[in-house]
Amino acid sequence: MNYVDGFIVAVPTANREIYREHAAKAAIVFKEYGALNVVECWGDDVPEGKLTSFPMAVKCQADETVVFSWVTWPSRQVRDEAWKKVMVDPRMQPDTNSMPFDGKRMIYGGFAVMVEA
Repeated sequence: MNYVDGFIVAVPTANREIYREHAAKAAIVFKEYGALNVVECWGDDVPEGKLTSFPMAVKCQADETVVFSWVTWPSRQVRDEAWKKVMVDPRMQPDTNSMPFDGKRMIYGGFAVMVEA
């Protein structure tokens, strides 16, 4: 079954187009190394919670928007091998494709797919 890397970040709202360009460049690299697809979602209806929420999790500020994204891989093995290559790929280095958000507040993780309908 497929494997998914998920990400949540707070992006300065003014950087929407810069982020879209950053994500499009990264998607090309992920797909070259075996990703099945890359999805980037700009927050549209992301309520602030009382105990937990996407905005709270990434310490989203008033001038930022939550972005939810994921990369689907054929397997964890393909993903693990790909990440080694992605991390050293010149197209993914800060001077080539810098992150237009605070990476310290990014939440990410790998997930084994349980149900896909």
